[in-house]
This record gives sequence, C-alpha cells and structure tokens, in this order.
Amino acid sequence: MRVLFMHGLESSPQGDKARYLAARFDAHTEAMDTGDFLACLEQQARAIEAFRPDVVVGSSFGGALAVVLLARGAWAGPTLLLAQASARFDPNLRLPEGVRVLLVHGTRDDVIDIEGSRRLARTGTPGLVRLVEVDDGHRLGTLLEGERLADLVREV
Repeated sequence: MRVLFMHGLESSPQGDKARYLAARFDAHTEAMDTGDFLACLEQQARAIEAFRPDVVVGSSFGGALAVVLLARGAWAGPTLLLAQASARFDPNLRLPEGVRVLLVHGTRDDVIDIEGSRRLARTGTPGLVRLVEVDDGHRLGTLLEGERLADLVREV
C-alpha cells in the first residue's frame, strides 16, 4: 500500500510516525518548510501527483494540509487525520462528499483542541467519515505501540 505522510510542525521524514509508516508500507514523506503553509500545500499537491498514494496520512499541521487539499479537490482518496489542526488555519473548512476520512484525536491533547476534529467529523458523507477519540495527548504516541497506526491506515 502506498502511503503519503504529511508531517507536523515539529516533525520531519525522520520523525517517529514517518519511520513507523516507512517500516510497514511503501511510504513517502516530504520534508517541508512548515513556516510557509501555501508552499507546503503546493508541495504536497505535487507529491500526490507524483507518488500516487493509496492513502494520505496527515498529522497535526500535515492534517490541516490534507483537509485543505481534500476541500480543494487536489486529493479525493482515503485519508487518515491524526490530531489534525485545520481549525487553526480555517475553522470553516468542511470535508467533501464521497471521501472516506478517519480522524483520530487524543482526548488529552493540550496543543490542538479536539473540538476542531469533532466539528470536522460532522461534515462530509455520513458513513464515510468517522472520528476515533483516544486516551492520549497530541503526539498520539500510543498509536505507535504495536500495529495500531498500521491498522488504522489499512482501515481507512
């Protein structure tokens, strides 16, 4: 399975989630200058075209990028959003119809308010969009224990 991973503000292709995904899938993670949201959007749109993923996984800042790319129609495939931060960039973003999206957010996240994921999960197509709340913080480290994150990627 081809997985495109969009990392968070303080992460990189060498981060824990990127390495985890690379060990289990044909995964690609672009190094981004997270100080420039628009440049990152363009970079990730190009990565989607070039890599042709089966699944996009976006974490925090990367989740915000994935939501915008979905909203713009640059990506319309299965998407896993981890502690996504789209409300920080545009609180009115909505998921498009007809796209399978799985959101995972920690109930103890003190960086990105879970309410943004709850609101976003009420958009899109019912039955294709699901929110999983986990007892974890922003980094969602429990997902890296065993095969939990890999199972979520396969599920979406």
